[in-house]
Amino acid sequence: MAGLIKREDIDEVRQRTDIKEVVDGYVTLKGAGLGTFKGLCPFHDERSPSFTVRPQVGRYHCFGCGEDGDVIAFVQKQDHSSFQEAVEKLASRIGYELRYEDGGTGPNREEVGRRQRLLDAHKIADEFFRAQMLTPGAATARNFLFGRGFDRAAAEHFGCGYAPQGWDALLKHLRGRGFTDAELKLTGMFSEGNRGIYDRFRGRLIWPIKDMAGDTIGFGARKLYEDDQGPKYLNTPETTLYKKSQVLYGIDLAKKSIAKDRQLVVVEGYTDVMACHLAGITTAVATCGTAFGTEHIKIARRLLSDDGTGGEVVFTFDGDAAGQKAALRAFEEDQRFTAQTYVAVEPTGADPCDLRLSRGDEAVHALIQSRRPLFEFAIRSTLKQFNLDTVEGRVQGLKASVPVVAAIRDASTRTGYCQALTGWLGMPDPNEVLRMVNAEVKNAGKRGETGRPPAPGQPQPGGPSSPAPAQAGAPGVAAAPSSGVVPSFHRPDPRDPVASMERQALEVALQQPSLLAGGVWDRFAAARFAIPAFQAVHDAMRATGPGLTVDPVRWVEHVMHEVPEPLRPLVSELAVVPLPAHTEEAVLKYCRDILSRLFELQITRVKADKMGQLQRLDAAADPETYQRLNRELMMLEMERRALRAES
Repeated sequence: MAGLIKREDIDEVRQRTDIKEVVDGYVTLKGAGLGTFKGLCPFHDERSPSFTVRPQVGRYHCFGCGEDGDVIAFVQKQDHSSFQEAVEKLASRIGYELRYEDGGTGPNREEVGRRQRLLDAHKIADEFFRAQMLTPGAATARNFLFGRGFDRAAAEHFGCGYAPQGWDALLKHLRGRGFTDAELKLTGMFSEGNRGIYDRFRGRLIWPIKDMAGDTIGFGARKLYEDDQGPKYLNTPETTLYKKSQVLYGIDLAKKSIAKDRQLVVVEGYTDVMACHLAGITTAVATCGTAFGTEHIKIARRLLSDDGTGGEVVFTFDGDAAGQKAALRAFEEDQRFTAQTYVAVEPTGADPCDLRLSRGDEAVHALIQSRRPLFEFAIRSTLKQFNLDTVEGRVQGLKASVPVVAAIRDASTRTGYCQALTGWLGMPDPNEVLRMVNAEVKNAGKRGETGRPPAPGQPQPGGPSSPAPAQAGAPGVAAAPSSGVVPSFHRPDPRDPVASMERQALEVALQQPSLLAGGVWDRFAAARFAIPAFQAVHDAMRATGPGLTVDPVRWVEHVMHEVPEPLRPLVSELAVVPLPAHTEEAVLKYCRDILSRLFELQITRVKADKMGQLQRLDAAADPETYQRLNRELMMLEMERRALRAES
């Protein structure tokens, strides 16, 4: 069974993983000072780089949008994966075997190895098909794409390929790359006959189907030749990698736009996805040989951050009977979302690819803009079956529509559609529809019709939309203050010299904690900061203690968890901001100078306090205290001069 990963293993993966190497896979980074790298932020659009990575402390921070975190958070956000999935992926990347709590187990090492072999085979096959697309034998495939409005650049962008005619072109290629027939049987790319295995895809246009992380896990193939006796479209069969109920074509290209725009557009085919993306609707995806179902909804919820704060899912269907039936099937699943769900129907029956080809990109945009709420579409589609010009037709339409309206989980939305249905039927009394709908809701409850999921915010225990309980103290989870009061902190004026000096001292302490070793730690821990936000960060450092100052990654991570949650972005920022020095020697000198200035400031403050005590003291009445304060002032001055001499 799956279990929670041991905390020490999470720390080990975080420490061993080079965050720059991971980020380099997504962002082009360039040096921006000693030990600091910058690039264009992958989380928001920008023209000048503000996304900063500091490998020494294992963190990134965008000074444009404020996104920040460690290498695990980066993988989570980029791949839209869970915390555990991100840790497991990074552990696999560095060859680290994870341990799990409560006797739980993670992915079996042998299974991970087999999965990687399958992924490798798909990657090589993908490259093979793409290379074949440039050969003379692929002319028919290229002409098909060109006839649908896609040039060579579009074909390359979507990774279109060609499976040569014949029986063993891919088979020979993969055997030549070291794969055994036993391994190849598991890929779904081959069929088996009396004489062994042979290519499943032959003489077809190929689309690679990828998962959210961008790994090829299967293929879709379209028939090109009349003598091909197979179906028009042929997909990879179910394998350990490819499960059609969990696959959305184009998700690897669309995920960033979906998360950014809070929109998911569901179309019906590969060329429709291509047409939408080229027309600027970069949130489009398609199912692969199956209806949009529960597993697809899980993917959508993850990308949309489907938490009740917005977002929309738009289904595009043909205007014919089959399209309407598909839309009504979507209605059955609709209420698993808290996002708004819409239907965009093209009355002429044209799909997005046809629209773009005949009427241009604007027509594709117009189709999406014409979307209607799915509830409205479902009710109106039901009413279309009846002649509403007659009394009998209106009565029949009402009876047929009541269960549809009653199926709407949200009570306020249901009441609104009761009023709308009254208007569509031309009935004088809106309360009659409301009474009938409420009665149907009550009767459905008595009948135990619980097939549909509960309303958003009321997930069934263990159900597909039930969030796992957050654990206080887990990475990224802060325990709520017992008083319920969250402290507020204000950013100091950067022109304030004291604030500037205190900030610089915290930057040094976070980025070069080894300088706090020995007696320096005692001085640093005794310091007091005038800026409340900076004092809170300093308190978090003291709570973390000097034991981790030899390990910058774990040091910053622990400080992040000790600091009040509103200040975590500040800590991330302090940990990655470039220090104003370009050599190791210069960095050390700068850091020591800053710490000396901090300690000198502390001495000055203590001296001021003691000088005040001395001035308020009657020397004749208390000569011992008077002499003690003078000695302490003298020692503080000597300490201050020693600091200056050191710096």
